[in-house]
Amino acid sequence: MRIAAVQMNSGPSIDENVERIVDYIHAATRNKAGVVLFPECVVTGYRPEMGSVDSGEVLRACRQIRHAAREAHCHVLVGSPTPRKSQWFNSLLVFDPRGGETFCYDKNPLTPGEARFFIPGNCLAFFRLGRALATAIICHERRFPELVRLPVMMGAQIAFHPNAGLDTLEVSKRKRRGKDGIATRAFENQIYYVFANSVGPQGDGLWSAGDSKIVAPDSSVLAQANNRDEGLICADVDLAQAGRRYAREALLQPAFLRTAWRQMLDRCRKQLRKGR
Repeated sequence: MRIAAVQMNSGPSIDENVERIVDYIHAATRNKAGVVLFPECVVTGYRPEMGSVDSGEVLRACRQIRHAAREAHCHVLVGSPTPRKSQWFNSLLVFDPRGGETFCYDKNPLTPGEARFFIPGNCLAFFRLGRALATAIICHERRFPELVRLPVMMGAQIAFHPNAGLDTLEVSKRKRRGKDGIATRAFENQIYYVFANSVGPQGDGLWSAGDSKIVAPDSSVLAQANNRDEGLICADVDLAQAGRRYAREALLQPAFLRTAWRQMLDRCRKQLRKGR
C-alpha cells in the first residue's frame, strides 16, 4: 500500500481550497498512492473564528472532493467542519475510491477556542481502507494516547493524524526539532503513523510547524516534509510490519487488567455500531 500526506495551508476561499485539494488528490495518484491524507479543517482553513462558515458551501465542497476521489480512484481523508442537526463538528471525512463516504470521525477533546463553536465527538475512529484497518486522531488529540491505543487493540494498523498547527513561532520551532511524539506513538503501538499538517504563518503572530511525516512501526521516518513549503510526501507501507505487538501484549499483562480491557473494547465497538 502506498500512502500520501499533503502539507498545505488553506486560504479564506473554500472554492480555492477545494481546487487545490483536488489537484493534490490527482498528484497523489500520479505518485501511485492509493490513500491520501489532508490537514485538519483543510476545506475551510482552521480559522480562529468559525462562526462565519456557511454549511451549504461546506457540503458542496465535500461533494466535489468525493467526486475527485472517485475520479482518481483513491481513498481520500480530508479534514473539514461538518454540520449536523444545526451543530458543527470538527471532522475527518473518509471517502473511498468509488466516492462513497465510508467513515466520519469527530474530534473528541476540543481546545477551549474550538469549544465555542464545535460540539465534541463521542466515538473512537476505526475504519477500513481496502485491506487495512485504520484509526485517526485530530490535532490536539495527540495529547490523549488512549485514542490511538484502544483502536490498535481492536486491530488498527495505521493511525492518521490531520493537524492544523496554531502556535507562537517559539513553540513552532520547538516542534520542528522533532518534539511532537509521533515516532513514539508509532513505536509504542507498532503501527504506521501518517501526519499531515498545515505550514507557515497563520495570522495574528501564529505559525504552523509543517513537518508532515509518515513513520514506520519501528519509529523510522519513511517520508518527511520540510518546515516551510507546501507539498506532497509518499511512502510505501508493508502492513505485515504493523504487528501491533505492544498493544496486543498490553491486553494480557498485567493480568488484573484483562477483564477491564475487554469490557472497554466492547464499549468501543458498541459505540461504533451506534454511530457517534
